[in-house]
Amino acid sequence: MNTSIATRGPAPAGKVWLVGAGPGDIELLTLKAARVLRTCTVWLVDDLVGPDIIELAATGTRIVNVGKRGGCASTPQEFILRLMARYARAGHVVARLKGGDPFIFGRGGEEMAWLGQRGIEVEAISGITAGLAVASALGLPLTHREVARGVTLVTAHTADGTRPDWRALAASGLTIVCYMGMARAAQLVAELVAAGFAPTLPVAVVQHVSCVSQRHITTTLENLDKDIETHHLTSPAVIVLGEVVRHRQAWTRGAVQPTCAQRTA
Repeated sequence: MNTSIATRGPAPAGKVWLVGAGPGDIELLTLKAARVLRTCTVWLVDDLVGPDIIELAATGTRIVNVGKRGGCASTPQEFILRLMARYARAGHVVARLKGGDPFIFGRGGEEMAWLGQRGIEVEAISGITAGLAVASALGLPLTHREVARGVTLVTAHTADGTRPDWRALAASGLTIVCYMGMARAAQLVAELVAAGFAPTLPVAVVQHVSCVSQRHITTTLENLDKDIETHHLTSPAVIVLGEVVRHRQAWTRGAVQPTCAQRTA
């Protein structure tokens, strides 16, 4: 008589992919991201991921929404970390699907370090961040050999309340692309002017970069907060500051001119 007792073996090792979904347009998703996503059995999805990208999930994929939006109820970061670990340790291939790029204001560095410290395999896939996609969306060169020899991506919102060195950036002559600056636009304008940015500096504000719902205005720094309010622009949006804005092409869709009524694309 066979008296052996069957024992359960260890769960198969899982893995986490930190995947950049890009700014929203599914056609800006990389081939690698699309391929890897189809192999993932669990997706942890940010709010800014386009719904058509979700449709790429294989049948039976578990979709968990873990959105983070300024001014809205957000999923705590600690909870997201625990979810990634729990699913990976259960043998799942997990996609942490983020709008834009995981390593540009996406907490990808924090998450990769946290998972690695716990022995969980993790890799990342780049995505096109909105601050770069805005260039082709508006026909706006972020660098230009006549007026801007570089570009800086900054955030106007930080966990500890610190601010970028606006004075140094004003002196740099670089194009500035500002994320998370919409909620306190008036404060941002005051800080930039005080730091040495010209009140007449050209500015573009682009909401829902690359999406069908994309809208934008071009204005000046001194009128930035008033025009944002007048035309009801909200997050997610990026603010481009610099002389390159004068080189924006007029054919781009979604324009909302500060001097006339809103018109649709």
